[in-house]
Amino acid sequence: MKLTKKSHACVRLEKDGRTLVIDPGGFSEEDAAAGADVLLVTHEHPDHFDEQRLRAAMEANPAAEIWTLRSVAEKVSAAFPGRVHTVGHGDTFTAAGFDVQVHGELHAVIHPDIPRITNVGYLVDGGRVFHPGDALTVPDRAGATVVRAGVWRGVMVSVFIEYVREVKPQRAYDIHDALLTDLARPIYDRQIGALGGSEHLRLTPGASAEV
Repeated sequence: MKLTKKSHACVRLEKDGRTLVIDPGGFSEEDAAAGADVLLVTHEHPDHFDEQRLRAAMEANPAAEIWTLRSVAEKVSAAFPGRVHTVGHGDTFTAAGFDVQVHGELHAVIHPDIPRITNVGYLVDGGRVFHPGDALTVPDRAGATVVRAGVWRGVMVSVFIEYVREVKPQRAYDIHDALLTDLARPIYDRQIGALGGSEHLRLTPGASAEV
């Protein structure tokens, strides 16, 4: 399976001529969702969910389908009857040859005064890739090959070091990094790489790796 990092939180997975795209949000490229057979959205924040990009991908490919949580599904389901599926923690499904398990329920705490919204993560093909969205969900199947280790408001790098230690992936590719400056990235990478207990890697937007 080929993993391609797009800007910020978006990841494209390709296998056997089919494409699965996770979180083509407003911080990602305009064409981040182009050519997708399967679209997964973890939550409704605009850096993960861009309604126009989802609609464009669905219109370009009449066979494309979306799996997401209720808050996002309600915004797009009327335009694509039968093609938008609502999922939650514990659900499993197969789409375009990808086997997906849904994990998690809530976005990580940003600040105690900010209400937490729903967030789901996706474990693809038995643990080859895990994208938790903006959450610290630990999937019940250990050993995910790729796990999201990123940054969002109010969360310190120490939290992600502990998260990577708990998930114990073979490799942790960093995403959700549009808020990091070029000066901060090397420090952040070095700390997680040295202390997380897993190989910590970074792909530039558009770069790919086999997973």
